[in-house]
Amino acid sequence: MQILIDATPLLLRSAGVKNYTYYWIQHLRRQSGTDRILTWPPMRELPPLNHERSVLGPARTSLHLASVYLLPLLKWSIPPADVFHVSNQIRHPPRNRKLTATLYDMTTRLMPELHTAANLRADENLAKNVFQRAAGLIAISENTKQDAVRMLGLDPRRIEVIYPGVPDIYFHATPKPAGRPYALFIGTIEPRKNLDSLLDAWQGSRLRDEFDLVIAGPHGWAASETAARLASQPPGVRYFGYVPEEALPGLTAGAAVFVYPSLYEGFGLPVAQAMAAGVPVVTSNTSCLPEVAGDGALLVDPRSPTEIRTALEKLLTSATLRQKLGEAGKERAQQYRWENSARKSLDFFHHL
Repeated sequence: MQILIDATPLLLRSAGVKNYTYYWIQHLRRQSGTDRILTWPPMRELPPLNHERSVLGPARTSLHLASVYLLPLLKWSIPPADVFHVSNQIRHPPRNRKLTATLYDMTTRLMPELHTAANLRADENLAKNVFQRAAGLIAISENTKQDAVRMLGLDPRRIEVIYPGVPDIYFHATPKPAGRPYALFIGTIEPRKNLDSLLDAWQGSRLRDEFDLVIAGPHGWAASETAARLASQPPGVRYFGYVPEEALPGLTAGAAVFVYPSLYEGFGLPVAQAMAAGVPVVTSNTSCLPEVAGDGALLVDPRSPTEIRTALEKLLTSATLRQKLGEAGKERAQQYRWENSARKSLDFFHHL
């Protein structure tokens, strides 16, 4: 069987989708057996992952992106395959291919105010031209599947829930020293990640003399006020900016607590990564996050700085609770292995 994966997200500045696409392709190839896993654009070996820039050189990146948006060039450049798994970058997928796609989240439908107009148009096009005509769809959580069925009117029988994986290195990550003991947030600085509520919670914490709040992640969009707060260096807060992929496991494993009060997630990979590293988690009681975290986290109302602060102080003042929650999270994270995701994905493609 020949499976073609649209790897366009690897050429863009991105976080979650780029991470998913990279490791998914990598592990599909490892588990493929007699199947052929092709990428578009062609990549025999995946270059190192960098969220801030394309994994290919400027010339190949420009040529491929031009073919994505020019329909005649698109039809000419896509190689034959039994299945073409497309990304949200393809506005007009070819009619002569069996299509599949991944459902990541429904934030553009549920929270349009937290997205750019371009993102809203792209997701509307994706729903119309891909999701409605796809032979099958992969949802990265049960919550995402149910949201897609409710918001887009999709047939649930066409949707398979397959959780993403966590890179193996997180399961045996070694803590890297990062100064004083710290609570950690990792994520793009954008409205949906709800960082201002976390900063409000930390500002009123009685533990700022003992712990720092470390924030790691690049600036996204519509976050100028949040960026200004970070630039002002609030007491007890350290902002690291973008942290390279290879440095994240050590930074994560070194945290006393991982905190992620996002307003909505399709899966919430940083939460799963922290649990895999054995770090106790505070996260939101919304969207997929209770589903993913299970009993490996304390759940809070993300819009309540008081609840966030109380949960953080509860964990940071109790080594016993941190150990108990960290162990529960590590056990929970065992189901988020990339080899499991790849194997189930190959079964999905064969079923189609």
